Amino acid sequence: MLSSIPPSSLASAVCEAARRAGAMALPYFRSGGQTAARLWYKGQSSPVTEADIALDTFLKGHLTGLFPEAGWLSEETADDPARLERSHVWIVDPIDGTRAFASGHPDWAVSIALVRDGKPVLGVLYAPAHDRLYEARPGEGAWCNGERLQVSEAEALDLARVTGPKPLMDRLERRMGAVERLPKVPSLALRLARVADGSIDVGLVSANAQDWDIAAADLILREAGARLTGLDGAVPVYNRPQPRHDEMIAVASRLHPRAIEAMRA
Repeated sequence: MLSSIPPSSLASAVCEAARRAGAMALPYFRSGGQTAARLWYKGQSSPVTEADIALDTFLKGHLTGLFPEAGWLSEETADDPARLERSHVWIVDPIDGTRAFASGHPDWAVSIALVRDGKPVLGVLYAPAHDRLYEARPGEGAWCNGERLQVSEAEALDLARVTGPKPLMDRLERRMGAVERLPKVPSLALRLARVADGSIDVGLVSANAQDWDIAAADLILREAGARLTGLDGAVPVYNRPQPRHDEMIAVASRLHPRAIEAMRA
């Protein structure tokens, strides 16, 4: 059984799995154009492609082979309540940002987290179209392509670079004054990772994000010096019976109290 921090050998194997999954998806991706993959919809509006399913199948087989004792929770796999009985759980989104992937936008990613007792202990996020691999383990920092990540050094939220749903940006701006509105990043995982790498100051998240959208990025954020919380200030807990979350905010730890105050107003 793993300790609270996975060994470096497992982290390296998961990074390699993320890269392999990304390489599987790239032949279907058409920059600026419609994907070559077959596409259909879950429900009425949630797209899925044959690439999502292929990556999910590969990752489930590979990751559970690396650590068979862990449960499994993925966007593209029917939920098995047996995961609730496991201390460790893999939480995976094979393509976070399927709509972007399908339309030729480069902001999509493979997201892999290993969670222990509701907290992420390994986070890996790979953006194949950008060839950027983010990774983090508790107490060891957050990294992208071998370079250590650090959140923005901004000391205040004045003219902060903000992205997310328009209603949440409007709410922040009403209280804070003018902010710099960046284009919305269609992959939620990448939106959060860009707070971690300092290119975004505030990342806003609408209600109903799922564990697989945020678990890997959550740890990457924390290790880079940021916090991801609900608007009540509570940190997300993972592998619950219902893996949905309310509205959230990602911001540098030193600016978190002020940002939460603004969003509550």
